[in-house]
Amino acid sequence: MTESVADGWDCHVHVFDASLKSHGGHYKPVDRTLAEIETIGQARGLGHLVLIQPSVYGTDNSLMLSALAVDPCRHRGVVVLGDDTTDAELDGMHALGVRGVRFNLVSPAGQGVAQMPLFTALAPRLRRRGWHVQWYNSAAELPKIAELHRNSGLTCVLDHLAGFSADVASDDLAWQAIEDLAGQGAWLKLSGWYRLDAKPPYTELVPQIRRLAGMFGVRLVWGSDWPHTMFSADSLPSYESTWAPVVEALGCEAAEVLRMRQPAIYA
Repeated sequence: MTESVADGWDCHVHVFDASLKSHGGHYKPVDRTLAEIETIGQARGLGHLVLIQPSVYGTDNSLMLSALAVDPCRHRGVVVLGDDTTDAELDGMHALGVRGVRFNLVSPAGQGVAQMPLFTALAPRLRRRGWHVQWYNSAAELPKIAELHRNSGLTCVLDHLAGFSADVASDDLAWQAIEDLAGQGAWLKLSGWYRLDAKPPYTELVPQIRRLAGMFGVRLVWGSDWPHTMFSADSLPSYESTWAPVVEALGCEAAEVLRMRQPAIYA
């Protein structure tokens, strides 16, 4: 008898193929397959994944799209685009489950600020398809992101706690920008704790998580950031450790509701 797909969502994972060409980054990809993360998630009640295009593959989304094609109704995807993507290609991606485009302002292989005109160029095409724009950024870049999204008609999704490491002061100007974005209807990912210079059990981030959760309300999603590319294979954080600070910050019941519903941005 085929096992039914569990209801829960892990909203930030990656798949890798070591044989594919990759660009300069802070890590060298090793094989990490869709089947592997499906098994990990399903065992924990998380049958649905949001596959995020890794920065090291640039705009070659073929591996991620192939993974989505295995079961187009099950998972969702967020791609990285150039200015040469055709409407037919966007429609094909949408049919497979793609619902957003990512801009990476942090990683060595990310687009950086020089690619910001692409946001404006892509905006009308993304609006027509109901896609969102996902950002990997530092807290200092939030004012610029808030300005880009204002009156854009595009939903903003902020990766990895929007860059709010524990050392972002309570009166930092980034808090004004994140309030602006929350007021615009942005979403926040509770993910990537170790990308914020935190170490397990990540308790130093709990005050930031609580303050931000108060701004974003139901517009929160959690992601494990599997397979944790910042670490060597023998020092990976446990999958459970990426969930623990959400429970501590929000409480068991609210945390469980968070990851057991399909977020509207991935409908």
